[in-house]
Amino acid sequence: MASTTSSQFLPIRACIFDMDGLLINTEDIYSMCANNVLERHGRPHLPWSVKAKLMGVPGASHSEVFHEWAQLPIPREQWKSELLEQQMLHFPECKPLPGVAALLMNLKTAKTVTGKRIHVALATSAKTPDFVSKTTDPEIQKMFEVFDTNRRVLGDDSRIEKGRGKPAPDIFLMALKCINDSLPDGESPVNPEECLVFEDSVLGVEAGRRASMRVVWVPHLALAAEYRGEEKDVLAGRVGLVAIGDEHQLGQVDDGWATSLPSLENFPYGDFGIEINP
Repeated sequence: MASTTSSQFLPIRACIFDMDGLLINTEDIYSMCANNVLERHGRPHLPWSVKAKLMGVPGASHSEVFHEWAQLPIPREQWKSELLEQQMLHFPECKPLPGVAALLMNLKTAKTVTGKRIHVALATSAKTPDFVSKTTDPEIQKMFEVFDTNRRVLGDDSRIEKGRGKPAPDIFLMALKCINDSLPDGESPVNPEECLVFEDSVLGVEAGRRASMRVVWVPHLALAAEYRGEEKDVLAGRVGLVAIGDEHQLGQVDDGWATSLPSLENFPYGDFGIEINP
């Protein structure tokens, strides 16, 4: 789906990024780790039809949805232990996804069409130990320098109420608060409608919409295939994978607040009122 440009929108002053599957290739690594353990116990590889229901859900790899499909011949605690062992082994192999480094570098010096600075923040469901393990690669560490430490909100951040992970908007609203709390003197606060959320998961898109922010959905090719024909509902935040109430926070189909891109390469800055230095 092509990106949408409309004069109804304010120029984007803040970009808030998810991490897993968006900035780094963790979705493929998660699949590999799960498949290694499944193979070990004589079970088939995890299909995307199941994986699509798990993405972005905290603890989903240990959930009823997963275990009802997997039918593993081992106790659940053993599955959890063996999966964690695989993840700790392979997370350090994470690499940036296409277009990410260039986008983040451009945003460091970009401005809005009205001449204002662009701010960036990280909002990831990854907990601190996993975040550290996934960002050991020097290229990733260099790339992530764009995110000031006080503008990184992780999944175990004590400021996020327990049970209020995505698709609740809390993590994105906290990231915006971190930006506003650290603005230079004299710079006006950034409003939610001046924020652009970057997400790969369906739940993340919904969280961004609930935060009253614009959203760019950059799904894995296999995830996009699972939601073929449902893209408009995804972009409106109306798939309903996890029910949390607060229906008034959801978007409307074709309201233009969200768009989908195949990757972060050749990002259409102008569609969001952003100008980059040549």
